[in-house]
Amino acid sequence: PIHLNVAAVWRNLHQAAAQLEGELGEEQDLFTEGCPRDWAGLPEPDPPLTVGIDGGYVHGRDGDNRKAGWFEVIAGKSMMAEGPAKCFGFVNGYDQKPKRRLFELLTAQGLQMNQAITFLSDGGDTVRELPLYLSPQAEHLLDWFHLTMRITVMKQMAKGIPRTDLVDLEAEIERVKWYLWHGNVFRALQVIEDLSSGLEGLDDQGPAVSKLRTAVEEFHGYIANNSAFIPNYGDRYRYGEVISTAFVESTINQVVSKRMVKKQQMRWTPRGAHFLLQVRVQVLNDEWRNTFCRWYPGMLPAEPRMGNAA
Repeated sequence: PIHLNVAAVWRNLHQAAAQLEGELGEEQDLFTEGCPRDWAGLPEPDPPLTVGIDGGYVHGRDGDNRKAGWFEVIAGKSMMAEGPAKCFGFVNGYDQKPKRRLFELLTAQGLQMNQAITFLSDGGDTVRELPLYLSPQAEHLLDWFHLTMRITVMKQMAKGIPRTDLVDLEAEIERVKWYLWHGNVFRALQVIEDLSSGLEGLDDQGPAVSKLRTAVEEFHGYIANNSAFIPNYGDRYRYGEVISTAFVESTINQVVSKRMVKKQQMRWTPRGAHFLLQVRVQVLNDEWRNTFCRWYPGMLPAEPRMGNAA
């Protein structure tokens, strides 16, 4: 049997990941190229791309300090109407080329400046700003899945508060959900404000009320900050258009949780985690062997898979 030295494997992985990073182009704030006249002259584009972006957290370490808290990893998946999906990942704050990384992935999938593309995210600052200015035909949406998770949490909080004649908490929260489903952000914010005011009169009913009121006020800020990215979800759903990044949850598990959190419970430096992510997405995208063939031309390319030979 072949005995592999763990340190040697890890060192070789770092070297390969560093080589990948060295091939990545320079970061830019704006990747949109040309003007509408140029885009009109491009070939007929492929069907729209759909990109879901989400985040997860990894145990950190700093030297011998194994209690260095957590840091955020951003991961996502880009899906084509036809052809394989591609995923990406990086350590937020460590990666200096996140936009370039995403742009190169989309370009590899044939993205043109006249092609429609939909980005969905949970509305956090990092994931909301990442895809901006990558394509003139892009639309940016707040993910319905993450939005309703927050509403569900508030409804659970409301269950622990006795109903009064002043306000039916659960009914009011359900009204907020109904307005948001139909894209009526203005009315949703009004109901949230009224709900917050109504909770002021229930302060004598214990800490549960204060906790719910804090959640309601935070939700108001969340909706206000993402108001430009809230569509009419009901219309999109009826027309079969994507409204949720539920499809990217499996990507988070593949790229982040399986190796870094749920199974191994290891602690990572941002650099080590970032390098491992770059190799891992190459493997998940079925690109790792082709990359090695490009680096080492004498290496034989991968044999076609039986399932693809048709």
